[in-house]
Amino acid sequence: MFGIDPEWLLHQGKPLATATVLSHPEQLDRLRRACPEAAATAVLAGDPCFDRMLAARRRRPALRRALGAGDGRRLVVLNSTWGRSSLLGSDEFPALLRELTETLPVDEYRLCAVLHPNIWYGHGPGQVRAWLRRAAESGLTLIDPLGPWRQTVAAADCVIGDHGSVTYYAAALGLPVLLGAFAQQDLDPASPVAALGRSAPRLRPGTPLRTQLDAVIDGHVPGRYDGFAALASSDPGASAGLLRTLFHGMLGLPEPVRPARLRPLHPEETGPPDLTVPVRVLTSIAYDGPGGPPEVTVTRYADPAAEPDGPEAEDAHTAVDVRTADEGRLSLADLVVDTNGGGTPAGPRAAELLAEHPYAALAAVRTGPGRCLVLDREGTALELAALPRPDGFADPCDPCAHASAAYAWRASGRPLGALATAGALVVTTGPIRHRVTVHEVPYGL
Repeated sequence: MFGIDPEWLLHQGKPLATATVLSHPEQLDRLRRACPEAAATAVLAGDPCFDRMLAARRRRPALRRALGAGDGRRLVVLNSTWGRSSLLGSDEFPALLRELTETLPVDEYRLCAVLHPNIWYGHGPGQVRAWLRRAAESGLTLIDPLGPWRQTVAAADCVIGDHGSVTYYAAALGLPVLLGAFAQQDLDPASPVAALGRSAPRLRPGTPLRTQLDAVIDGHVPGRYDGFAALASSDPGASAGLLRTLFHGMLGLPEPVRPARLRPLHPEETGPPDLTVPVRVLTSIAYDGPGGPPEVTVTRYADPAAEPDGPEAEDAHTAVDVRTADEGRLSLADLVVDTNGGGTPAGPRAAELLAEHPYAALAAVRTGPGRCLVLDREGTALELAALPRPDGFADPCDPCAHASAAYAWRASGRPLGALATAGALVVTTGPIRHRVTVHEVPYGL
C-alpha cells in the first residue's frame, strides 16, 4: 500500500515530494529506516479511499442490489494487482477462472473482477476484455477501473486476491479473503500487507473451489482482521479534513469554514451480464400438490467442462442463447433463448426460434426485467413474471431460470398449460425461492 524504496522517493539524493502523505504511523517508522532523507516530508493524513469504503458499508444492501446480488446469492470478487507475481499474472489464474465460471451455480454466486488500472492501461482495455471474454459470457462482470470498484469490494462476501492494496482493504473492512497469489518476497516483511499474507488463508490446488469459498465465508469470524483495519488509517473518517488542511497550507490559502467531506460512494447499477455460453441446467420437481403453487428446483452451470454433480437432480437439459459464440451448440439446445428480444413481438419471435432450431422443445424470449415468454411446439405460450421479493425489492433472478423451470415441468410429462392453471410457480435456486406468476397468453403476442 505504500512504497518506501528510495528510488521512488528521491531524485539525486533529495526528496521528490514537498509532502509525502502517509496513512499510518507504522509507515513513518518504516520510512525512517528505509529512506531517512524523505522522512522530514512525511505527513500523516489517513486514507480517503478507505474512509469512503468504510462509509459505504452502511449502504451495503443497496450496493448488493445494484450488483444483482440482493437476493442472498454470494458475491465473489476477484482482485488482482499488476505484474507477473499478481493473481492475473500467476500460472494458476486460467484454471482458477475456469473453475469459478464452470463449477459455481450461476444463480447462487455473483462474480466480479476488480483489476489494477495498470493491467487495463498496460495491455489495453480491448486486450483485457478479449482475455476474459469467455468468463464474461459465463457471468463474470469486469468492473471498470474508473467505475464502482470500491462499492463492489464493500459489497463482497469474499475477495480472492493477492498482495495488492485492494485485497488489504477488503480484509481491513472485515471481509473474508482468500489469497490466490501472494508475492511475499517482494514485500517489506514488517509491512501490514506482508502480515496479511502470513495470516490469511490461501487457495489450495486440488480442493474444490466452492468448498473453499463456502468454508471461508461460513467460517469467517467477525473481528478477525481488526488489527489490519487499525493499521489502514491513522484517523479513520478524518482524512478529508487532514488533507484539506495540508493542501491549503501548502498553497498559503485559508481553509473554508464548512466541514471537509469526501464524495460518498453511491450504488451504481452493474447487474450480471447475460449468459451467452451454453448453460447446463439440473432440475427437479420439488412440489406438485394441493395447497400451493408448483415448485421446481433449478441449478444452472455456465458451460461446464464435465457434467455437473447433482445428486438431487431428476433431469438435465441444455439452454443456449441465440447470441452464443458456440453456434454449433444451438443445434443441441433443448431450450433456445433470446435474452435480447425485448424489442420484438415475443410470441412470433419464439415461434421463429422453434422453426430455426427444430430439435429444441421450448423457446423463451425475455420481455423485460424478470419477465419472459415461453412457447412449446404445441402452441402453448406462457408469460412468466417474477414477483417482488418478500422485502419488496425486485427479484434479480434471470428469467431464463424460470424458463428452465417451465422446461423441466413439461419434460416431466406435465402439460405446460397446467402451470397457467396454477397461476404461479416457485423457482428455487440454492437457498433462494423466487415467486413467479404464470399466465397463458395468445400465441401471437
